[in-house]
Amino acid sequence: MTTPLKVAIVTGAGSGIGRAVAVGLLKEGYAVVLAGRRAAQLTETANESGADGSRVRGVPTDVTDPTSVRALFEGTRSAFGRLDVLFNNAGVSAPGLPLDEVTIDQWRAVVDVNLTGAFLCTQQAFRLMKSQDPRGGRIINNGSISAYSPRPNSAPYTASKHAITGLTKSTSLDGRKFDIACGQIDIGNAVTPMTARFATGTLQASGETAVEPRLDVEHVVRAVIYMASLPLEANVQFLTVIETKMPFIGRG
Repeated sequence: MTTPLKVAIVTGAGSGIGRAVAVGLLKEGYAVVLAGRRAAQLTETANESGADGSRVRGVPTDVTDPTSVRALFEGTRSAFGRLDVLFNNAGVSAPGLPLDEVTIDQWRAVVDVNLTGAFLCTQQAFRLMKSQDPRGGRIINNGSISAYSPRPNSAPYTASKHAITGLTKSTSLDGRKFDIACGQIDIGNAVTPMTARFATGTLQASGETAVEPRLDVEHVVRAVIYMASLPLEANVQFLTVIETKMPFIGRG
């Protein structure tokens, strides 16, 4: 008997953790819909995976736009018939500024992508997962350890990621009756372009600048794949993956 194809959507799939996880899921045999702002980067992700073109689709998407998000999920249903896993990964940060110097536009840009984008995708995932047969699916949110131990000058990012934890809990609760599981992964210093500055030195809570160690992003990929692989009666509610020696425990 042929095992049914599992289908995933990865937002922010054009670079960094999103690209690495999307490639990992494709190598695990998933069909993956790659969502991101830039079509060329989504094509690079698909090519990097080496996957059969029938299992991967790049869909340029603005997660802050309800119409764009709706099209992403409708296209997934049309192409693959269902959705088993949503990885809410798309995220941005604001310039590192003192709280009183952050502009309202900088604040909104971060909240719109990190929080509203995750909400809009979760909402569409619910609608699809509730109606498909077999019913249900899994949503994995990319949170951040910054929600628990903020970095200096990071109010928009920290607040948005703290809110993701609330969204994760509400999604878990509201999804129970529809066989929709939701968990969150909090990642500390994976090697991606976003963390490149940590290798040369970044501001600490003490006011000093220090180099921070980073871990291979493949460890994050394996963690997400583990979360995604569980049967729906089991859930990893929260999982933290960090570089062992990074300044997190005791930070500040």
